[in-house]
Amino acid sequence: MPGEVSALSTPARAPVIDLDRRVVCLWGLPFDVIDLPGAVQALREAARSGRRCWVSTPNLNFVIAARKDAAFRRSVLMSQLSLADGMPLVWAARLLGLPLRQRVAGSDLFEALSREDAAAPLKVYFFGGPEGAAQAACERLNARAGGLRCVGFESPGFGSLESMSTPQTWARINASGADFVVVALGAQKGQAWIAHNHPQLHAPLISHLGAVVNFQAGTVRRAPAAWRHLGLEWLWRILQEPALWKRYARDAAAALPLLTGCLLPLWWARRRWRGCPALDVRVEPVAEEGGQRVRLAGVACGLTIEPLRQAFKQALHRPQPLEIELSGLRDLDPQAMGLLLLVQAHQLLSGQPLRVRGATPALRRRILQHGCAHWLDAEEPPS
Repeated sequence: MPGEVSALSTPARAPVIDLDRRVVCLWGLPFDVIDLPGAVQALREAARSGRRCWVSTPNLNFVIAARKDAAFRRSVLMSQLSLADGMPLVWAARLLGLPLRQRVAGSDLFEALSREDAAAPLKVYFFGGPEGAAQAACERLNARAGGLRCVGFESPGFGSLESMSTPQTWARINASGADFVVVALGAQKGQAWIAHNHPQLHAPLISHLGAVVNFQAGTVRRAPAAWRHLGLEWLWRILQEPALWKRYARDAAAALPLLTGCLLPLWWARRRWRGCPALDVRVEPVAEEGGQRVRLAGVACGLTIEPLRQAFKQALHRPQPLEIELSGLRDLDPQAMGLLLLVQAHQLLSGQPLRVRGATPALRRRILQHGCAHWLDAEEPPS
């Protein structure tokens, strides 16, 4: 049942992809290079400005599911903040020498926001969770002073996406004046619900934080800090919820090909990126079709990321078709691939086409090792 709601809020601005974000690509998904205080600050600033911020918190289960579910993958791509909520992701980043040093779990983010001594607490609306859990979470959150205050709750049960996405649902959430909608419907269904409903909601902040409702309600205990630091929260979760062992076993089995087919080849390629040569980037108009073309030659890596970023910002200063010519590009590392994922997301959100041309067989193999076969979906054969 829905909880009580209060005054109407004002609509937030349309979502955008910030090409200045520092991201890395791991197994086909972008991850922001950000620590917990930085994530808290980013959410506070977005709420103050009314800027839409969809926060995704991918873990290994997200990675596995996103390889098979294109809509689920796009939901992470189109998020304004993507946090590494899993130690296997941090370990993979360390192996590749990437600057992603810290796990930022959705539960930690919520707790950090709630612990703040804020003069103006963020208003939270819980959507989902087992029957009664959202109400208990709301009451327990409001029983203590802090940086978050619950202004409504709703437990829609196990209905279809359509039955949970009605004008009445939007009206209840919007009337609450919520700044932050916390969704708990299961990862894939929750991300799909956000993608479907986010344009109709006024709250600037939204995220699927599935375990947060149960943690806040007190129905599930979170792993001690030492277990989390050692990457053993999965074991604690199994002890709390034994049915989860099947999911973790499936994820572990699915991760083995990612280790041998993706991570290890990228680790071996690191020596090429440490002293990578200069990257030549040119931006030119595509007169016959409109839009812009970005030509890349050389090696795109962390050392050459800023010229690449500036070229795409120049090409995408307004919504328009984009063509990327790769015939001269010899290699790219996870930081460059992360920027290309942001470009793809920018085009998806702006409704503009992206065309990719000229990738050599060696470059195609590298992009596949990054887990980004979907990025090559836009590839066109050379004319």
